[in-house]
Amino acid sequence: MATASKGSKVKGGGVRFAPSQVTEGAHGHVHFDEKLHDSAVMVTQEKDGSFLVKVGFLKILHKYEITFLLPLVQRLGKDVCAVPLPNINLRVISITSLPEGYSVKCEYTAHKEGVLKEEMVLASEAGEGACIKVVVQARVMGKGLAAPAGSGAGTWRGSLGFGAAIPSWRSR
Repeated sequence: MATASKGSKVKGGGVRFAPSQVTEGAHGHVHFDEKLHDSAVMVTQEKDGSFLVKVGFLKILHKYEITFLLPLVQRLGKDVCAVPLPNINLRVISITSLPEGYSVKCEYTAHKEGVLKEEMVLASEAGEGACIKVVVQARVMGKGLAAPAGSGAGTWRGSLGFGAAIPSWRSR
């Protein structure tokens, strides 16, 4: 069983446009080169037990679907749910319990420029009061701004969990 120790970093997950941005030529539609593949979602367990999920560069005023894998947290058990928080920029779509941890899918709205951190809390469905904080961090670029060379912005390939590859994201 693979687990992340405190302070460890794991590449795991993917980012793609949310399903609401599917039409060619629609407001906010962006096309990225599918040949680029050097960006990954990074999941880090902090010393306090919380998790930091770094998703890299995003474009302002776009919605993204982000999927990442958190290692199994023994005190939460297998059945986990998102605690309802008043956050219009980060919405948990699903949490799937896997042998190696929890696959979390969420929708993220890049609403302003800068380094943004949005928070979610995952709790045990068993009602034992156990919960963990997960912070999703993104660097949101404004219109007309480009990501630094070599950053892989717009490529959003990653690995799901601990080494299993997932397909790249693309606008739908």
